[in-house]
Amino acid sequence: MEMILNHSAEQVLKTLENAGFKAYIVGGAVRDSIMEITPSDYDIATNAKPYQVKSLFPRTIDTGLKHGTVTVVINKTGFEVTTFRTEGEYKDMRHPDRVCYIDDIETDLKRRDFTVNAMAYSLKDGFLDCFGGLGDIKSKTIKCVGESERRFKEDALRMLRAVRFAACLDFEIDANTETAIKKCAVLIKNVSSERILSELNKILLSDNPKKLYLLYKTGLMRYIMPEFSACFSTEQNNKYHIYSVGEHIIETVSNTPKDLVLRWAALLHDVGKPSSQSRDANGIYHFYGHHRESMRIADNLLHRLRMDKESIRDILVLIENHDVHMDASPMAVKRMLGRTGETLFFKLLELQEADNKAKNPLYINDRLAKIEKVREKAQQIIAEGQPYMVSQLQINGRDLIKLGYKAGREIGDTLKFLLDEVLIDPTLNNREYLIKRAIMLKRGRRLR
Repeated sequence: MEMILNHSAEQVLKTLENAGFKAYIVGGAVRDSIMEITPSDYDIATNAKPYQVKSLFPRTIDTGLKHGTVTVVINKTGFEVTTFRTEGEYKDMRHPDRVCYIDDIETDLKRRDFTVNAMAYSLKDGFLDCFGGLGDIKSKTIKCVGESERRFKEDALRMLRAVRFAACLDFEIDANTETAIKKCAVLIKNVSSERILSELNKILLSDNPKKLYLLYKTGLMRYIMPEFSACFSTEQNNKYHIYSVGEHIIETVSNTPKDLVLRWAALLHDVGKPSSQSRDANGIYHFYGHHRESMRIADNLLHRLRMDKESIRDILVLIENHDVHMDASPMAVKRMLGRTGETLFFKLLELQEADNKAKNPLYINDRLAKIEKVREKAQQIIAEGQPYMVSQLQINGRDLIKLGYKAGREIGDTLKFLLDEVLIDPTLNNREYLIKRAIMLKRGRRLR
C-alpha cells in the first residue's frame, strides 16, 4: 500500500513539517491511493493555524478562513489546507455553531462523513486509519463514521453522497447506514438544489448508474424527484416490455454512454408514463402521448434543480423525439437533423438504442438495425454536405429583403418553403436558382 503523492502536494507537507507542524493528506486522496487510483486533488489537514499557514507560503487564497481553510497555490495548483478542528452543534444541518481548533488529527477525522474518507497520511507517520476505513474499502462498504443519524443531521447531503460513493466506487451501503438514510430522508429537503444536482450528476456519470435505484430504495427519491417514484410501481403489461417503467428507465440509463445530457434524457424519457397509462380491451397497457407528459415533468423538475437552460433545452428535445420511429429515407433523416441539429441527432439515436435495449430482447433486433441504417444515412448526408437547415441555404433573409420581402413571418415562411424543395433535391441549393425562385414566389407564380 503506497500513497500516490504528486510533487506539489509533497512540497506543502514538507513545508508544514519543516516548520514544526503536523501535516496530513486527508479524505478522498488517501482513499483513492489505497484503491490504486491517482487522486484528482489533495486536501491537507494540519495543526497550524490559518495565519501560520499563510505565513509559510508565498501565495495563498482565503477560501474559508471562517472554518480554518486556506488554499495554498503551488505551481498553479491549489491545495486546501485546513486546521484540525472539532465542531459544536449544527445550527442549520450544515454549518456548526462554533469551530474549535485542536491539535489532534484523530478528533479531526472523527467529524468526517464516511470511514473510507476518514483516513490520513503523513510523510512522517504514513497511513492513519482510526475508524476502519481500510477494512471498509476491502469489503467495498460505505459506512458512516460514528453514529449515522448524527452525521446526516449535521449535513443531510451526506445521504446523497453515500449513494454517489456507492455508484462511483461500486460499493454497497452498510445496512445501518442505509437504515439511517431511510429515517432521515426527509431532511434532504433542507439541502439546496444546486448541491443536490451536483451529486445527481456524479451518480449519472459514474460507471454504475444503476445505483440510482438506491434513491428509491432509501426514500430519497420521494423528496428529490417525487415524479419519478411512481415509475417503479407502474407496470407495462405489453409484449415489448419486461420491466416496470422505473426498472426500464434505470436499464436505459445504464445502456447510454457517459454523456450528462444523454443520461438525464434517459432518466426522464418515460417519467410521464404513470400519468399516461391506459388499458385496452385485451388488458394491454398503452402510454399514448407520454413523451409530451415526460417533457412537461422533466421541464419542471430540471428547473427546480436549477440546471442550466441550454442543457434543459437539449434534454427536452431528446425526450420529445425519443419515441419517433424514423425510416432511413433522406427526407426523414434530414427533417430530424433540421429539428435537432447534428450533435443532438446522434445523441437521439444513442438514446433510442439504449431505450430499445431495455425492452424485451425478443423484439429489439429489427429496431436496432433500423436505427443503424438511419445513422448511416445521416453520416452520408453530412459527409456529402447536403443541406437540412435554413441556415445552410445559399440565400438568407437579407437577400429576401433586397428582393422586396418584409422582415418577419414572410421571410421565415419563404425560407422554409425553399428548404423543402432543397431537401428533396440538394442540387437546387444554388444561389442563382434560389434567388430566381424567391422572385417568382414573391410574384405569386410558380417556377416552371
